[in-house]
Amino acid sequence: MNDQFGSIETERLIIQTTTVEDEEFIYELLNTKKWIQYIGDRKIETVEDARAYIENRMLTALAEYGFSNNTISLKSNKKKIGVCGLYKKQGLDHFDIGFALLPAYEGLGYAFEACQALIEYSRTKFEIDRIQAITLEDNEASQKLLGRLGFVRQGRVFLEEEGEELLLFFKEQN
Repeated sequence: MNDQFGSIETERLIIQTTTVEDEEFIYELLNTKKWIQYIGDRKIETVEDARAYIENRMLTALAEYGFSNNTISLKSNKKKIGVCGLYKKQGLDHFDIGFALLPAYEGLGYAFEACQALIEYSRTKFEIDRIQAITLEDNEASQKLLGRLGFVRQGRVFLEEEGEELLLFFKEQN
């Protein structure tokens, strides 16, 4: 895909491509307890590691697909609170949606608002008609959010990159 992501605005949020300027925020987020527990320890031990992660993983995907990881900020004060994005994972047939928030911003509807906007944007701008999602079986909060977003459980999948069996969800877009 040669088109670039751009940005999305919702009632309360701004969703923009993650860049190296987000390195301190990414360092903080990737070291939260829930990120490590539910997404995995990416071994981001310094802000420089976060910068390299952004350059080597996120921006590489952006160049290849036109979208990748996005930083979620509050419209009111520009505070960076989380991420959401579409990812191409080996072992999945379609793009995977992922999301995470800093602990202080969980349970306030921000992940739902951001993901709902991203799903619609992916359909209209990139003509993506099916999205998948994966989660650990014990990550009930993510499963609940996926249900609210209209995802249906498809079964289980083992992804070599993740190293364990995950629940697999999908969403058809018309």
